[in-house]
Amino acid sequence: MLRRLVAALAAIVLVAEAAVLVLVHIVLGRTTANQSMSIAGSDPDVMSMATYAMGAGMGAFLVLCAVLAAATALRDRPPGRFARVVLIGAAVTHAVLGILAVGLVGWAAFATLMAILCLLVLILTLYPAARPGGEGDGGGPVADAPPPPPVGELKPTSP
Repeated sequence: MLRRLVAALAAIVLVAEAAVLVLVHIVLGRTTANQSMSIAGSDPDVMSMATYAMGAGMGAFLVLCAVLAAATALRDRPPGRFARVVLIGAAVTHAVLGILAVGLVGWAAFATLMAILCLLVLILTLYPAARPGGEGDGGGPVADAPPPPPVGELKPTSP
C-alpha cells in the first residue's frame, strides 16, 4: 500500500515539476527575445529558441518519469530495466540540481528538489529489482544463495 502511494505521489509531483519548469523556460525565452540579450555575441533568437527547446526537453523527460512512476503504481510491480534507468537518471539529476540550487536559488529550492529525490529513491528501493531466476517480488531463488548440500553428504556442525 505504501509503495503504491509513494509511486502515485511521485508521478503527481513530477508532472507539477514539469509544468513549472516549462513555464519558467517560456518566461526566460521570451525575456531573452524581448530584451535582445546575448552572451559573448551569440544570436538572441538562437538563445531564446534554445531556452524553449531545453524547457520542452526537460518537461518531456519529467513527464516520462511521471508516466513510468504512475505505471509502477497502477501495476504495483517493480519497474522494468528501462524504467529503473530513467528513474535513476532523474534521481541523479535532482541531486546535482539540488546541490546547485543551494548556492543559486536558496534552501527552499534545495528542500523541494531533495523531497522529489526522496520520492524517486523510495520508488527504486520499495520495489525490489527483478531477480534473474524469478519474477521479482519473491518469485524465484536468490541468485547469491549457495546451493543446498547433496543428499547423503555430511554437513559440518558447529560446537
